[in-house]
Amino acid sequence: MEPIVVIPTFWTRPKSKRGRTASSVDDLSTVYDHPTPIDSDGTLPECLRSLQKVHGLGRVVIIVAATDESIEHRAEDRVREIVDEFPDIDAFVFGPAELGSLHRRLEQLEFADMIEGVTLRGYGAVRNVGLMAAAVLGHESVVFIDDDEIVTDPDFLKTALYGLGARFDDGTPLLAKTGYYTDSDGRWQRNDAARWSDMFWRQRDAFNQALSIINKPPRVQRSNIAFGGCFALHRDMFANVSFDPWVLRGEDMDYVINARMHGGDVYLDDDWRIVHLPPEPVSEAIRFRQDVYRFVYEHRKVEFAKSQVDLRQVTPKSMMPYPGPFIDSSVGWRASLTAVLRTLTSNERGLYMQVALHGMGEAATYARDNCQNYFEFQRRWPIMMESLWDDIALKSLFSGERRVDRSAITGRFPVVPSRE
Repeated sequence: MEPIVVIPTFWTRPKSKRGRTASSVDDLSTVYDHPTPIDSDGTLPECLRSLQKVHGLGRVVIIVAATDESIEHRAEDRVREIVDEFPDIDAFVFGPAELGSLHRRLEQLEFADMIEGVTLRGYGAVRNVGLMAAAVLGHESVVFIDDDEIVTDPDFLKTALYGLGARFDDGTPLLAKTGYYTDSDGRWQRNDAARWSDMFWRQRDAFNQALSIINKPPRVQRSNIAFGGCFALHRDMFANVSFDPWVLRGEDMDYVINARMHGGDVYLDDDWRIVHLPPEPVSEAIRFRQDVYRFVYEHRKVEFAKSQVDLRQVTPKSMMPYPGPFIDSSVGWRASLTAVLRTLTSNERGLYMQVALHGMGEAATYARDNCQNYFEFQRRWPIMMESLWDDIALKSLFSGERRVDRSAITGRFPVVPSRE
């Protein structure tokens, strides 16, 4: 069961032109924790270099997302330049042209209503593109890693597939599993000092509690958390349950909820790990704002799901110690108080003040307007994936047998020589 490895990679404007525009961001779906400026290599080369040592490495799909449409083709070109340095890796770069082909095929198959959730904008939508590429290429399993990670174990994929698709003694299938992140010293706990301004927002403490199951028997345990950069899905899971394109961040942990709603579970394998070396986030305040949107949305989502008779109920209590406390009814007032307290202590006071004054209202509006979208999208997902499985039209493109004429894409027309 050779897996397809999917690597989402996120890019932004050059350092010299980027500036501090985060305070005026309207579309939070394209605000990423640490996108790579297109005038740099970023972390992708080291990630690919580490994959060269992995046993059993087959197809690798690299999905290119950008913070701004004006640079998406330049970002794709930059990724292709990097990938060309690793000719021994069977890599396929998925960019705007491939997305256009995928969208046209969805229209032909009468799935035009699904296009909104299958884009290169936002964490969940990008991961859905990876799942669809896996279906088109006929892979029974998908392994996600992120471009800011280093694989140190040559048997990384063997460990990823351990037990995947098998059943536990009670007959429960193992269809989704996660490993966990470590730093370069092998530590997996987040040991940042607690700040008094976070007295109502002990997110890191709760996360550490959830990680306490690591290195405790049994090796594979049911988990409330997942790590999107060390995540394996069996066909019977990813062809039936999608990522949520409308959750702004934490799409990996949200997938745990999605899987559980549909009768499945995600399991943590404490023998499976990857080294995570993320750059510093562009803005702690913007990440907090996204978390506010994310948790308010998640709370409304699990509440809305109670009205859906075909779903298994997921409660905040069942998601303790994390993310349970952040998806219950208290998330609103705790987020507001935390924003006020951080206004007093942070050098991003203006951004935190925006969250304190407007964040909760905007987040509640976003949740109300969008939480039903996922359920409508999800109901069509299994039908669409079945239609795309081994699709001949797309498979020839995604396998490299047929190529896109990129000179016909806007912004890539060749220079016409002067006749003078």
